[in-house]
Amino acid sequence: MANSFFKDLQCDNCGEVYSKNHINTFCQKDNQPLLSRYTINGSFSKNALINRPKNMWRYYEMLPIEKENNRIHLGEGFTPLINLSQLESNYDQSHLFLKDESGNPTGSFKARGIGMAVSKAKELGVKEICIPTAGNAGSALAAYCAKAGIKAHIYMPEATPETFQLDCKIMGAKVTLVKGTIADAAAMMTHDNDGTWFDVSTLKEPFRIEGKKTMGYEIAEQLDWKLPDVIIYPTGGGTGLIGIWKAFNELKELGWIDNIPTRMVAVQGSGCDPVIQSFKKGIHTISPHFNPATTIANGLRVPKPFGDRLVMKTIYDSNGTAVSISDKEIIAGLNEFAKTEGLFLAPEGAAVWMAYKKLKVKNWIKNNETVVLLNTGSAYKYAENLRF
Repeated sequence: MANSFFKDLQCDNCGEVYSKNHINTFCQKDNQPLLSRYTINGSFSKNALINRPKNMWRYYEMLPIEKENNRIHLGEGFTPLINLSQLESNYDQSHLFLKDESGNPTGSFKARGIGMAVSKAKELGVKEICIPTAGNAGSALAAYCAKAGIKAHIYMPEATPETFQLDCKIMGAKVTLVKGTIADAAAMMTHDNDGTWFDVSTLKEPFRIEGKKTMGYEIAEQLDWKLPDVIIYPTGGGTGLIGIWKAFNELKELGWIDNIPTRMVAVQGSGCDPVIQSFKKGIHTISPHFNPATTIANGLRVPKPFGDRLVMKTIYDSNGTAVSISDKEIIAGLNEFAKTEGLFLAPEGAAVWMAYKKLKVKNWIKNNETVVLLNTGSAYKYAENLRF
C-alpha cells in the first residue's frame, strides 16, 4: 500500500509552517487555521481508485493519516449524489443533484471531519478530546471516540434537541449543557479545560477539514471528473465549504481536472447570518452576530466562524455568493422537496434548496448549469424542531 503524501501544516494567512509530527491546533502567530499540505507526485492516478472500497478513505494518499491501523472507520463517506429529476423539470435546470450526507455514521457529514480528527488524534497519542457543538458534531465525536478508546467532553446549548444529547450520552461521552449559543458552550469548555483535553472545535485543529474535503473528491468522481458550475452549502463554521474548495484545488494540482468552474454558495439562517453581512460589505473578515435568533436549523446558528478569513476567501476566489434564509422559508422548502422528490431534508438542507430558488429567480444560476445541493444530515434527528 502506498503511503500518505502528507507533508506538513501551514497557516494560510501568514505562511508559517508546522511539523506534522507534533500536536498542533492553529497558528500561534496570528490565530488562524492551519491547512494540511501534501507532496504531489505522479504515482497517484484516478485508476488507483477503481478497486478501492467506496468510503472516504479511498483517497488516503491525500489524507493526513499515515498508518492504516490509526483510521477510526465506521463506514463514513461515498454518500449518494442523487439526480433530482422532478425538480430539474419543474425549474428548467439542466443538471440538478443532491449530495445526501444523511447516511453517514451518526446521521451527518460531521462523521467525515470528526472521524479524521479522532483518527489523527489517536495517531498522535491524544487521550481526551473536547468540543462545543450544536448537535451533529457532538454525536460524531462521541461515536468515534468510543471506537478509538478516547474520552470525549462535549459542551452543547441547552436548546439542542434531545436526540443529539442521547447520542452523546449513550456513547459514553461527558455531556455539559450550557445556556445560550454554541459560542457560550465554547467559552465554558475553554474555562473547564485544564490543558489536557485536545480541542477539536471547528478549524481550531487542522484535520476536520481534511475529512470534509472528501465530499469534494467524491462529487468530482461521481460527476466523472467534471466539476459542477455551482455548489450550494449550508454554512455554520464553514469547514465543508472550505474543504470542498480545497479538494478541487488539490485535484487540479494532481492533474485529475483541468479547471475549476465551480461557484461556491454559503447559506445561513436569516436570524444569524454573519457571512452574508460580510459578503454584502465585500470584506474578508466576519464580525460576531450578537443575540442570534433560535432556529430549527441548529447547525447554522454560529455567531462567528473561527475560520472567517478562509470562508470569505473561498466565496470570493470561486466568484460565489452568500444567501440568508428564514425558518418560514425552510419549512416551505422541506415540504416542497419531500412532496416532489420523496426526500426528507434536514433543515439546513432545506435552506440550501430555498437558496437555489432565490438564485435561480435572480438568474445568478442559469438553466444550462450543473448544480449540486448539499443535505448535511438526517431530518429525523431534528424531530423536536419540526412540529409544524
